[in-house]
Amino acid sequence: MGKRQEILDSTQIDFITRQKIFFVATAMSDGSINLSPKGMDSFRIIDDQKVLWLNLTGSGNETATHLQYDKRMTIMFCAFEGKPLILRLYGKAKVFHERDSFWKDHIGLFPEIAGSRQLIEMSINLVQSSCGMGVPIMEYKEERNLLNVWAEKKGKDGLIEYMGMKNTYSLDGLPTGIFDGLP
Repeated sequence: MGKRQEILDSTQIDFITRQKIFFVATAMSDGSINLSPKGMDSFRIIDDQKVLWLNLTGSGNETATHLQYDKRMTIMFCAFEGKPLILRLYGKAKVFHERDSFWKDHIGLFPEIAGSRQLIEMSINLVQSSCGMGVPIMEYKEERNLLNVWAEKKGKDGLIEYMGMKNTYSLDGLPTGIFDGLP
């Protein structure tokens, strides 16, 4: 049923590129565990051991906080149509902000999306596949545009204000680092 390997193979890369949703999990040694669904056109495969995703402004910023304390991250994909499959990527991740040169060098890999908050790069150390036979078959209809519309309406200044209120501390009260190094 399941198998483990250290790198993505071409079949897995093809599977990932067809997915409309993925799930990101992070945790520190203590405190809340974060598990978040991600969508839109926000995931890129750099090579067979490195992936990158564009983190968008939301109601929290747990991933950024957790990665400051523990670089562990898991990304999961599920086949909701076609042949069943669950694919998990395990690795170590880093967070990059608009102020970082990494951002400037890599943001062009993504479409311009209002509310783009961070780039998160993960180096894969384990790829695990499992059957997924218990995952329901679901039909994809369309992307929701609500987050985009909301972020565009807020504008740059409104998003910075929102991040100041909602994205500077984790659920456990720890700093997210979102404004570190800024005047």
